[in-house]
Amino acid sequence: MSNPNILHFLTPLPNASPFDVNMAMDAGFQVAIYSGIAPTDITALTQDAMFSRAPADATKTCLFIGGRDAAVALDMVKTAVAAMLEPFVISVFADPSGAFTTAAAMVALVTKNLRANGDSLKGKRVAVFGAKGIVGGLVGVIAAQEGANVTLVGHDGVQSVEGKAKEFGERFGITLDVADGKSDEAKEAVLADAEIVMAAARAGVQVLTLKQLQGAPKLLIAADINAVPPLGLESVDLFDDGKPIPGTKALGIGALAIGDIKFKCQHGLLRQLKASSVPLHLDFTHAYKHALELIAP
Repeated sequence: MSNPNILHFLTPLPNASPFDVNMAMDAGFQVAIYSGIAPTDITALTQDAMFSRAPADATKTCLFIGGRDAAVALDMVKTAVAAMLEPFVISVFADPSGAFTTAAAMVALVTKNLRANGDSLKGKRVAVFGAKGIVGGLVGVIAAQEGANVTLVGHDGVQSVEGKAKEFGERFGITLDVADGKSDEAKEAVLADAEIVMAAARAGVQVLTLKQLQGAPKLLIAADINAVPPLGLESVDLFDDGKPIPGTKALGIGALAIGDIKFKCQHGLLRQLKASSVPLHLDFTHAYKHALELIAP
């Protein structure tokens, strides 16, 4: 293959994770993988990728930033872009553990269902369960940027989410509240005011029972990313996309409905990178924009 499109997967330490390269291959990239690198390696790796190709092929070269930490991935993008110089500027796409596109898809489907009733996230009280994880934190950021009043709920107490709320608040200029979700009583206290619930807990963990959802008087939508039984939200099935939750006035959004948009979003962004005649630098903001395009009527 002459002058192929090459995607360099960079997995940072700590918490390095393996990559699923299927989407990149399906999008037409040849793939190289660098696992367990330190953030301090980014400048050298970026310049190695740049200078190893002719300037005319710069836009055919892309760095994919992975790992399991949103802040580290975003910092790596910033460092990579700062290391570039004309005419060797290459593309960068951050989607650590697929979290950016997953969070984007989740919030986009919530937005879709709100829009169907002439509503929006602005001013809504959003509770994010599983907020300690990478997807939950980004879900909170995107919802807050859309004007929602977001509470990050810690399954083992507020201490587990206080640092993330402070860090993301300062980084993105938003306000994120925190709440205890350690006990059923604590969860029910959160649900007393929640209008939107987004469950982003780890696979196989039930976050809320149907009884708890039925006891949330203001609940409009409940979304769950857990596709492994038991599901995160009892009675919200995998393919639900706006299906009424029994015994409530709320609508449910399931993990595979979200996963469908996540897959299309990540694949679409990879295709954009491959087709672009100019370098692109993509993160969760671009993922959310594309996810909204995918759910548009």
